[in-house]
Amino acid sequence: MENSTRNRTIALAALFQCVDAVIQLANEGTCDAEIFESCVNSILIDDAISAEALYGGLPKLNSGFTSLMHQLGSGGRTPDGKAKQLDATQYSINVLALEKKLSNNPEMFTKLIDGITEAQKQLEFFPATHTNMIARLADLYSNTISTLGPRIMIRGEQTHLTNTENASKMRALLLAGIRAALLWNQAGGTRWKLLFERGKMQREAEQLLT
Repeated sequence: MENSTRNRTIALAALFQCVDAVIQLANEGTCDAEIFESCVNSILIDDAISAEALYGGLPKLNSGFTSLMHQLGSGGRTPDGKAKQLDATQYSINVLALEKKLSNNPEMFTKLIDGITEAQKQLEFFPATHTNMIARLADLYSNTISTLGPRIMIRGEQTHLTNTENASKMRALLLAGIRAALLWNQAGGTRWKLLFERGKMQREAEQLLT
């Protein structure tokens, strides 16, 4: 993966997109089906020739680019006057921290890769977003990433949080977030890059969005 602002921007946009979908599920009980599919596919694809190919092309990340531009902007409000989604920032930081722990734990990393490989074999029988596939990915997240701690505590409506199918979708999305965080790491992303390249990534996201 090329070390470039472009790839770092794509990776961070993908992370925000995964997290935004988690927040929608937690608060509304549903999320955009196309975005959900794109996020889940990124876990299962292993032959992508570029960062954007992992998500089915740049248009599939439009929501993420918009979110990145808003979240990295200065001030407490988005350009259209809405309050920033602070949960999105916090969850994204937590995912990046968990990915770092994962990368420093070869045994757990291998366990995760083996689990994804087994899930890929099921694509012969089920589409990526089938209930069985999502449950499998959710269990994989629980048995690997969640054990690294601390767990990401999602806030939202209790009815949606305790719904089994929704909970599985949220865990699958968090696993997709880990995939995006790994992409960020491979593209040279660091805490310092996130701090000092905010404006640069905002401009890149705006160009990629158009």
